[in-house]
Amino acid sequence: MTPHLRNLSGLTPAVGWLVASEPVPYPEALAFMEARAKAIAEGTAGELIWLIEHPPLYTAGTSAKAADLVAPDRFPVYEAGRGGQYTYHGPGQRVAYVMLDVRRRGGDVRAFVCNLEGWMIDTLATFGVTGERRSDRIGVWVRRPDRGPAVEDKIGAIGIRLRRWVSFHGISLNVAPDLEHFSGIIPCGVQTHGVTSLADLGMRIAFERRYGATFDA
Repeated sequence: MTPHLRNLSGLTPAVGWLVASEPVPYPEALAFMEARAKAIAEGTAGELIWLIEHPPLYTAGTSAKAADLVAPDRFPVYEAGRGGQYTYHGPGQRVAYVMLDVRRRGGDVRAFVCNLEGWMIDTLATFGVTGERRSDRIGVWVRRPDRGPAVEDKIGAIGIRLRRWVSFHGISLNVAPDLEHFSGIIPCGVQTHGVTSLADLGMRIAFERRYGATFDA
């Protein structure tokens, strides 16, 4: 599954795509993003969207609370440096790291984040799933009327960082991860709602896994 970009206005053919063929260790991914964002800011590399998976792990954003790490010895835990709190990454989750020049897209960080959420919402819509924003919660949510009139679960997370107006980190969409792995944290600090995935909603979606870069996005 390769999400599309209808909501990320301002993209040009200069934006590259990279799709990892196997899970990428988090320290390697972080080092790559740091270096690429620096090069983009210096004008020595093009913008890039990197679609990957990770081995099972937890990451802590800049607002993470120690009490929300319920099982600290379960999986490796990494300080991410992005916004947000604790989240889980693992196989079956489509992570999209966006190394983009936000100034080229109007310099409005709030609108940029909104467009990233819109990207996930548009992608879900192609599979007949209604994803929604919430004013008091970050990310993308789906209603679960089968489980109760007020039940909704998180299916997409977002956390970015800017350096010299270049973004890195990005979004994660739950395609078919092991949802039990989220029990080791309080995901994004939200205790009153759960998490779901396309598989949990009864859908089987294949990932596109290829390695290489294209420049026709």
